[in-house]
Amino acid sequence: MSVNVYSTPSCTYCTLVKRFLKEKGVKYNDYNVAVDHRRAEEMVKKSGQMGVPVLDINGKVIIGFNQPEIERAIAR
Repeated sequence: MSVNVYSTPSCTYCTLVKRFLKEKGVKYNDYNVAVDHRRAEEMVKKSGQMGVPVLDINGKVIIGFNQPEIERAIAR
């Protein structure tokens, strides 16, 4: 499974997403878009959004901490 989290250190929902993934035992790549401008551009291209968190789970883009959607995506 490929899971990428686009986040910033000051984002509360980003912290919740990462904690949730850890609790589920899901390994993920965490991209800090506050300092990594290439990843920030990648995030905007994938999601059309400037806000975080944005998750890419096996090619499915999820915006925000949408727990039911995240659970469905990691169950596949």
